[in-house]
Amino acid sequence: MLPFALNHMTAPRMGWEAFLDLSKALGCVGVEFRNDLNGPLFGGADPAAVGAAVKARGLRFLALAEVKMFNDWSEAKRAEAEALMKIAVAAGAEAISLIPRNDNVATDRAESRKVTETALRELLPMLKAHGLKAMVEPLGFAVCSLRYKDILAEAIHAAGGVGTYYMVHDTFHHALAGFGAIYPELTGIVHVSGVKDMIPLDDMRDPHRVLVDADDILGNVAQIRALRAAGYAGPISYEPFAPSVHDMADPTAALAASMEFIRKGVEA
Repeated sequence: MLPFALNHMTAPRMGWEAFLDLSKALGCVGVEFRNDLNGPLFGGADPAAVGAAVKARGLRFLALAEVKMFNDWSEAKRAEAEALMKIAVAAGAEAISLIPRNDNVATDRAESRKVTETALRELLPMLKAHGLKAMVEPLGFAVCSLRYKDILAEAIHAAGGVGTYYMVHDTFHHALAGFGAIYPELTGIVHVSGVKDMIPLDDMRDPHRVLVDADDILGNVAQIRALRAAGYAGPISYEPFAPSVHDMADPTAALAASMEFIRKGVEA
């Protein structure tokens, strides 16, 4: 059985308890929560109570997102990261998520490597002090300051961060970045979403990201199959952004069907 998980972006209007129940009902191994949804984090609930509820359902708290623009390093960014780490520890999360700046700054390879390595070096002792990992997500958009996995791999090694820093393999962003090398040994989690609209890769945006099915043009099944063949055995977490998914009153059946489609395709 593939180790599926859910990112709260799958059902962002669902309260945290209902989201955990959905994850358990689907047989997921864990969940990701995030601080960029409408309303306060965890709906204002105590992080420790949320962590206890995750464990009570037999789930893992895989990651708490996110430190946005993590590689735009400053003392303010340090304080932001420290605050998120403290919440992650209180909630029993295994990792925090780091998202690069995505505003057409530091997009050339040399500058991308520089700003990313700088931030990773600064964050490393903080993460180790809290006993946390970090999931770093390259974004495939041309305006992103960390678009390519090879640059992230170089920065992780240069910062001495192997074992603390892991890549997010996002099937959408991997496609947008040109389907490069996959680095299974550095991959900590896979994010899945599909695109059905026949549009150029450069024109794809988050609202195009739906549940994966037979109409997917991103090659989700092929990407997951390649990762697993190369040794990756970690979580495969759903992260659709499309309003059509978010508008579902109960996404259970649709998610179950998508999971079965991926499962059959990967195990074929």
